[in-house]
Amino acid sequence: MRLLARFLGFVFATGTIVFLIGSVAVAALVYYYSKDLPDTAQLRNYEPPVTTRLHANDGSILAEYSRERRLFLPSSAIPPLVKQAFISAEDKNFYSHNGIDPEGVTRAVMVLAQGGRHVQGASTITQQVAKNFLVGNERSIDRKIREALISFRIEAAYSKERILELYLNEIYLGLGNYGVAAAALNYFNKSVNELTLAEAAYLAALPKGPNNYHPFQHRERAIERRNYVIDRMEADGVVTHDEAEKAKAEPLGVNPRALSPNTYVAGYFAEEVRRELLGRYNEKGLYEGGLSVRTTLDPKMQAWTRKALADGLVRFDEAHGFRGPMNHIDVSSDWGVPLAAIPALGDIKPWRLAVVLDVNDAGARVGLQPGHEASGEVERERETGLLTAEGMRWTGRSPRSALSVGDVIYVEPMAGNPGRFRLRQIPEISGAMVAMDPYTGRVFSMVGGFSFDQSEFNRATQALRQPGSSFKPFVYATALDNGYTPSSSILDEPVSIQQADGSYWTPENFEGGHGTGAHPLDHGVVHSKNMMTVRLAKDVGMPLIAEYAKRFGVYDDMGPYLSLSLGAGETTLLKMVTGYSMLANGGKRIKPTLIDRVQDRWGKTVFRHDERQCLGCDAGKWDNQNEPKLIDKREQVLDPLTAYQITSIMEHVIQRGTGVSIKSVGKHLAGKTGTTNDAKDLWFVGYSPDLAVGVYIGYDRPRSMGSHAQAALFAAPIFRDFMTSALKDKPDTPFRVPPGIKLISVNPGSGLRAASGGELWAFKPGTAPPDSYSGGGGGDGPRQLNTQHDVDQRVGTGTGGLY
Repeated sequence: MRLLARFLGFVFATGTIVFLIGSVAVAALVYYYSKDLPDTAQLRNYEPPVTTRLHANDGSILAEYSRERRLFLPSSAIPPLVKQAFISAEDKNFYSHNGIDPEGVTRAVMVLAQGGRHVQGASTITQQVAKNFLVGNERSIDRKIREALISFRIEAAYSKERILELYLNEIYLGLGNYGVAAAALNYFNKSVNELTLAEAAYLAALPKGPNNYHPFQHRERAIERRNYVIDRMEADGVVTHDEAEKAKAEPLGVNPRALSPNTYVAGYFAEEVRRELLGRYNEKGLYEGGLSVRTTLDPKMQAWTRKALADGLVRFDEAHGFRGPMNHIDVSSDWGVPLAAIPALGDIKPWRLAVVLDVNDAGARVGLQPGHEASGEVERERETGLLTAEGMRWTGRSPRSALSVGDVIYVEPMAGNPGRFRLRQIPEISGAMVAMDPYTGRVFSMVGGFSFDQSEFNRATQALRQPGSSFKPFVYATALDNGYTPSSSILDEPVSIQQADGSYWTPENFEGGHGTGAHPLDHGVVHSKNMMTVRLAKDVGMPLIAEYAKRFGVYDDMGPYLSLSLGAGETTLLKMVTGYSMLANGGKRIKPTLIDRVQDRWGKTVFRHDERQCLGCDAGKWDNQNEPKLIDKREQVLDPLTAYQITSIMEHVIQRGTGVSIKSVGKHLAGKTGTTNDAKDLWFVGYSPDLAVGVYIGYDRPRSMGSHAQAALFAAPIFRDFMTSALKDKPDTPFRVPPGIKLISVNPGSGLRAASGGELWAFKPGTAPPDSYSGGGGGDGPRQLNTQHDVDQRVGTGTGGLY
């Protein structure tokens, strides 16, 4: 008995000593690893990199920018089904353990020892948060110990919901997606609240190894892992047996979202916004800041703009003939694979890449470029069609002489003729088009070229081009603002200006000739007379015109050279449309913008374009107070009466001048053509009472478009086609007449009052035209004045005119 007692005493003493030594060792270990543990306080202010999203003005998604595709969701916004799916898959006892799950560790060891197929990890969700945020992914005993210690700290400092929120927003779920919100959107094109049981289970299956359960490369393995998660949810009592069986019978159903500005053929617009955001908020703010950007883009108007410009460029290009196929491939075997390997422009639909399979005098049989499956493989189905002789008529050649078997070309489906196509080619000519709200500067649409996929150079904002005669309205507006009237008489006669080197510059009208005598000022704009414009600019003075050009934002520093009055300087399309917008809105300064407002990740507005103040808009309720009032502090850059006068004159451009082809739109419109020397640039800029639009076409390396190229023939029809679509369902609204303007019936040929059958011209008070001029002929035609032979040089040495 005594020996037994001694033995038990020895065992107890030994155990106590071992326990004390172990406790000291554990304490020392904890102390050692706790000395430099990361501070868990940084989780309190967790701000992960979040995707910046661009929205069109109707709220639809235009583009996204990010380094990690993530959309942050608070725990309260994540549905219980999604939470339970991840808990069942990753950490069954999440709500009951203190950071380390002994049961989970034991279960994982037993499954491993038994050789189970579904190897379970022992890390809890809390441990994964510690690993992802604070410890790192190093595979070592040291890391696991630090991870466990930090997990205890996290559990002590944060609620379970906060820990789950951190986990579900940070975890990587494959295909570039971080967090459940981005994964739901990009795997299934759904919000997390729309996910089915099967879809939530598949997302919960991914943390173990997203690449191992790739939805296309490892579909069977992905379904097996998803079904395992559903079984775990059933075992945990989250779903019923019937619900689980139904979900397991469903296909994987992954449908990756394809988001691209090409959805709205808005590549140029989105890239312009991206550049502005990059300059305003730097790379970190753009790609990690989670900005919500409401742009000014109108998707319908963008589509109309793209179609009008593309059709105009194609019309010009096809008039100059077919340049041949873009490529050639072997079609002796499966032609689909080599054809699919040729990059096709993604923003020129419905055009499609095709290869000629057979050709004769009646047409050609073509094979259409096959698409790619979600897995990346070329689709097996092969689609063919008939390229008809009618569809090739514009080439002026027979199908057999223009094409050969193996030629790669673009084709477009014929409307109303399934299976039949017309031949297309990428235009050599390029151009740009912009539509803007003239009262706010909001850019509704912008197309900077034929195809953004072909060239990212934005010709609407980056190309410096000569505006030609489309600049003349600013010259005439300057004159009207400084004493001239629409009836003021100006000579349309040759003029020579002596240069500094003693040589003479002698501008000519587009149609040539020796001049037609004196005409009213209106005539110089309507018929785009260069000689009248130069004489007027000389009299008004180029320094004053340069000042007005700066006010309108067309040129920043325009030189005092008379040639610039004919649009010989360089500017951008966006600046020209902005300048015309100020003529349309009554002379108020505006700033063009592609962004309405920017909000940060928390919903706070950090930028807003509209700087007007609204007095009374924040009233809590109606209490017989005054109506809210907008305070507009924008600068008046032009007298509203002058703005209406030049608008009225530009209405005449469309009614009976160089823009007469636009008259078919049937709405009140004003605008001006512009054709530069040698027709290197063709312009039309104009507006309705509520919409300003500009277009130019020209080669990227400026060269003549031909001796017969005119803005009236190529640029004006593009403007016409766009306005026809944009104003189709809008009422015909006349331009707003400001108080003080007098509308007087005038004979447009002479500028004199008309007793009947005249045209209404706009005059400021006290500037109405007389019934006749003494010494001049009344009549309908130009007034013939007796002028001296050296009148042109006398103009060249004038005083500079009205200042």
